[in-house]
Amino acid sequence: MLEAELDRISNYSKRNIKVENLACLITKENLEEIHRKMDGKKAVGVDHVSKAEYDERLQTNLNTLIKRMKSQSYHPQSCRRVYIDKPGSNKKRPLGISCYEDKLVENNVAAILNAIYEEKQYDFSYGFRPKRNCHQAIKEICKHLRSDKVSYVVEADIRSFFDSMDHEWLIKFLEHDIADKRFIEIIRRMLKAGILENGKLLEHEAGSPQGNGSSPVLANVYLHYVLDMWFEIRMKKQFRGEAYLIRYADDYVGMFQYKADAELFYAQMRERFMKYGLELAEEKTRILEFGRFAATNRKVRNEGKPESIDFLGFTLYCSTNKWGKFTVKLKTNRKKMKTKLVKLNIWLRDNRELGAVEMIKRINLSLNGHYRYYGVSYNFRCMRGFRFQVIKYLFKWLNRRSQKKSYTWKQFKDLLKYYPIVYPKIYVNLFE
Repeated sequence: MLEAELDRISNYSKRNIKVENLACLITKENLEEIHRKMDGKKAVGVDHVSKAEYDERLQTNLNTLIKRMKSQSYHPQSCRRVYIDKPGSNKKRPLGISCYEDKLVENNVAAILNAIYEEKQYDFSYGFRPKRNCHQAIKEICKHLRSDKVSYVVEADIRSFFDSMDHEWLIKFLEHDIADKRFIEIIRRMLKAGILENGKLLEHEAGSPQGNGSSPVLANVYLHYVLDMWFEIRMKKQFRGEAYLIRYADDYVGMFQYKADAELFYAQMRERFMKYGLELAEEKTRILEFGRFAATNRKVRNEGKPESIDFLGFTLYCSTNKWGKFTVKLKTNRKKMKTKLVKLNIWLRDNRELGAVEMIKRINLSLNGHYRYYGVSYNFRCMRGFRFQVIKYLFKWLNRRSQKKSYTWKQFKDLLKYYPIVYPKIYVNLFE
């Protein structure tokens, strides 16, 4: 039922018609459908209600929720603030864990917003969209760098983006496409719900917590109007040469034929962001010479190879293929790999009392996930190095379970013959 309604909304959006009657799509049937698909292992919110507990009185709970929706007395509870490690950094990433009932509403709202805005997004936006992923974004960057007139790249970073989205601007963007005031009010209340941290209630006037079910699509809406449309409609008219943008959520790369265009984009981007409450992380934002012409020009000037680009956990660098022609190659970002190895080393230390076979089984599960993400063209050597380090750590901690050494290197190698550490594999060809 929900899918049929979303198709109707999508058709209105294609014709640039303001969409109405959206709040009525938050129904008991749709919420129940979302409930069935929810992961019951997710962390609980401030009310400590899990999916299993909510399911015990599901019909009563949903009837009460819908009643509050219709009377407009529904107010989301505060999010529970937790922090997780930020890969490649000593900093922590803040997450907001909503109550289970609020998660149902957030996911229902997200499905409706996706139906509206999927038709409006530009092709160069890849994050949190159906049938799109990070590998496609990286593949598109490589294509532009190999085939188009690109000599300069703007590598940009928005400081604390999810905590900085201005609520009033976000509501204005939504009102541009949505005529249902009740639906807008639900989103406004979601944005205004406080955050509970260390027993203190923190009210916030900006941002949408990562972990909120609707945050990804709200982030795409915000950057669609602040960055994507601005680049495509206004800035491209001012550039003298070719210019391209690839964005994955709040991570993006601008590619330019001329340095002057890259500098213009950089300068005006800072001003543009200030207007909408965003700030560039200057220490992570830079203009660099990169691409097939950049490689040639720097060689003529005896300046060595162009600098590398970091994007979505990969490092992109200029190189040549087996025929001696220019190409872009990738490897796992050094900081990301180091962080992963440190975490794995700590896990092995803390779980060294497990049997060797069980440790290998769990390591292989982790490695398979690592290979599926980082298993892209030209990255095999890096993944092989990662596997080698994992084997070294495993050998070290298996021998520190007691005062007596458990394995010699020969015994350890014999163990791996019967219970091998999974070998890396290339899953994604970036140059098809």
